[in-house]
Amino acid sequence: MDPWLVLVFLLVVFVGSYVQAVAGFAMGMIIVAVIGGLRLLDVPTLAATISLLTLFNVVLALRGQTQHVHRHLFFWLALGQVPAIFLGLALMQWLDGQTRWLLELCLGVLITIGGLSMFLKPHPWAQVSGRFMTWICGVAGGVVGGMFSASGPVLGWFGYSQPLPLAAIRATLLSCFILTSVTRTVLVGFQGGLTQEVLNYAAMGLPVVLLSTWLGRNFAPAVSEAKLKQLAYLLLLAMGIWILGSTVLRMGE
Repeated sequence: MDPWLVLVFLLVVFVGSYVQAVAGFAMGMIIVAVIGGLRLLDVPTLAATISLLTLFNVVLALRGQTQHVHRHLFFWLALGQVPAIFLGLALMQWLDGQTRWLLELCLGVLITIGGLSMFLKPHPWAQVSGRFMTWICGVAGGVVGGMFSASGPVLGWFGYSQPLPLAAIRATLLSCFILTSVTRTVLVGFQGGLTQEVLNYAAMGLPVVLLSTWLGRNFAPAVSEAKLKQLAYLLLLAMGIWILGSTVLRMGE
């Protein structure tokens, strides 16, 4: 492995894990935006690695916080997520094999919209979403999670739009990410996608995830959570625009 690639990968994993431990989401988005945008790893390998690392992150971040999970939202989000993960994974595999530029274009659009919608920080809705709306967002999050193992743009936007305490939003999002990571990892494993390369990157990233998640839980940043999230969203927005631009330029080659 290229030492510089490993160094960049571990640094991005550290930042993503820390932000997710603090805010409840964004790890997958940050990793897929930077590593995928720079084409340091192919999307299938990157997504499989993110699933494994996210699982360790959210289990540690959620420890002792399960009582805050909003059961109504989690149930209906999960009901939409699980079957949609199958669809998202199949779509990713088809696009990667047929038109890789379109897969990268989808990645750029996802990151750009996710970063923009969260950076603008919509005001919380007047009441907690009903079953149908929650299920629809679960389906959308499942498709995105199946494709890139980064459902944060959908679920993060949905969660932070709810008129709920931050602890409930964070715990519910983390629970959804556990579901996505486990389901996607099992599916990829059955398909033989947990390659030696995936396992190597996951093994290298695991100590970093554990350390950064612990730091996020025990040492909150000096800036407010709102400022930290806005910085993450701005980074995602910039990366999304860069991915879109570079993909469009390559289409003309």
